Amino acid sequence: MALLLLALMTGCSTTRPAGPGSAAPVGIDRDGALPNPPPDLAKVPDALPRIEAVRSGGPNKPYEVGGERYEPIVGDTPYADKGLASWYGRKFHGRPTASGEVYNMYAMTAAHATLPIPSYARVRNPANGREVIVRINDRGPFHKGRIIDLSYTAALKLDLLRGVGAVEVRRITYAEIRAGKFQKPDDAPPVFVPETPPGGPQRETTAVVAITGPGTWLQFGAFAKLDSAEGLRQRIAEADLTLLPLLTVVREGGLHRLRAGPFPSADEARATAARLRDEAGIEASLVEKR
Repeated sequence: MALLLLALMTGCSTTRPAGPGSAAPVGIDRDGALPNPPPDLAKVPDALPRIEAVRSGGPNKPYEVGGERYEPIVGDTPYADKGLASWYGRKFHGRPTASGEVYNMYAMTAAHATLPIPSYARVRNPANGREVIVRINDRGPFHKGRIIDLSYTAALKLDLLRGVGAVEVRRITYAEIRAGKFQKPDDAPPVFVPETPPGGPQRETTAVVAITGPGTWLQFGAFAKLDSAEGLRQRIAEADLTLLPLLTVVREGGLHRLRAGPFPSADEARATAARLRDEAGIEASLVEKR
């Protein structure tokens, strides 16, 4: 993990300050957007805050980049700051983050120099009032004045894809998560996910919801334990990262059901299922919700 973190620190310090949101043409060795991004990314839900164990070692150890020392927060300490946000995309898409998770530019995540990994933060664009909640699972950016490196989708929702922009960042503490105080007035009622025990898996998580809406869905499995559904979700994400925004853990009949959707049509859902079966050996069944 130490070697991985060192490699990630070096990569962040030398590539992200170049400004992946630049309007200049993007070469093969530069960061930027991927062609043909998934549709409706603006509808991807924010990260759902949950209490996750934060260990003092690994990505939360003090470290040094470019001659500057950083001391990550490990306690339930409030944090708020104002500065510039950048975003990172295809150059890091599919590669490990500082947490060890696979980076997905289409998920609601972000990199921060000192916030705990994992933790959650609300990011606001004061120019338009837009706000998002992201999960911190990576380190960076290491460029003077920049305080957070957003995923492509988080930057899209904040209207920051054109380059760096001013933001306000505030950590969502454990106390706020327990009390449901991380929500805006127009947010849905809080849905609580069981705590991850100390030493438990530190994977990127999905919201656990009671039901799925109408449409055509793919179901990949039904499990008694949430960790089993999350494990399969990680496997599917590694096989096809573009599916990650569509994946949801649904709690029905006392089981955690991993589903993707809704798809525009049953034919598209079947084509996706066939591709996953042929390329990754992952089986899925069609679910029609009325």
